[in-house]
Amino acid sequence: MSDLNDPRVFFAAERTLMAWTRTAVALMAFGFAIERFGLFLHMFLLAQGDHARRNGSFWVGASFILFGVVVAVLSVLQYRSVLKTLKPVEIPEGYWVNIGAYTNVLVAVFGSAILGYFILTLD
Repeated sequence: MSDLNDPRVFFAAERTLMAWTRTAVALMAFGFAIERFGLFLHMFLLAQGDHARRNGSFWVGASFILFGVVVAVLSVLQYRSVLKTLKPVEIPEGYWVNIGAYTNVLVAVFGSAILGYFILTLD
């Protein structure tokens, strides 16, 4: 439990949550790029007459996307646990404390949707 009675503690927790949001989005974007590059390479090699499998890049990219989803969810859980330790005086009155958490949950939902799409459209 915090004894500082200072709203800066809350804002530091919120900045940390947003840093984890950026990390989760970056992991998902990296996974998306790996998966799409594998698809591009697969299509390019098919046009050349070669047969190449895109399974390697697919699973690596999907793993990064899944890791981003997990990071987004875990960061919300961590943020909520920090909020429970704060006193009401440390949270500005009328401030919507859950917007960052909702953003992360939405990032996790979108990442899961992309991952589901990739899995459903796998050759």
